[in-house]
Amino acid sequence: MSLKIKRNYLEIYSIDDLIDAKIVPKEFKIELIDPPNFQLNKFFYKNIGKNHRWTDRLSWNDNQWINYTTNKSLKTYILKNKNDLAGYFELIYHSNENEVEIAYLGLLEEYHNKKLGSYLLSIAIKESFLQKPKRVWVHTCSLDHKNALNNYLSRGMKVFMTETVQI
Repeated sequence: MSLKIKRNYLEIYSIDDLIDAKIVPKEFKIELIDPPNFQLNKFFYKNIGKNHRWTDRLSWNDNQWINYTTNKSLKTYILKNKNDLAGYFELIYHSNENEVEIAYLGLLEEYHNKKLGSYLLSIAIKESFLQKPKRVWVHTCSLDHKNALNNYLSRGMKVFMTETVQI
């Protein structure tokens, strides 16, 4: 079965353009995973991605996951509610272009509709700009959470390219 999806690429050029999340949940905290733990990336990718057709990494073996997560250009952050995992994001620093890509960002299903996505994205953008990039960018598509595109736009990101692809 073939499916048409719309993919939007968004960017933000300055931390000053960030429209910060209004809600900062006190019981939640965000942590950098250091040292890298490929099992966490794999867990979030599979559990968040199952509802959004994230499939490109499903065939990866442990060595591929380890190589990916130990790359010095990648930083992974997790959102925790006390000791429970709630969500994550991955940032990739592209040194040749001096850009940061928000590669993946998402919440586990039980944490949807609690305004945590805007908080998570705000932190991802702030962490990205600590690298002093010329821009931060991300792509989202019509298979992602129904609020994903609106969240990016609400945080001050702007669409710079749109495409329709067949999968």
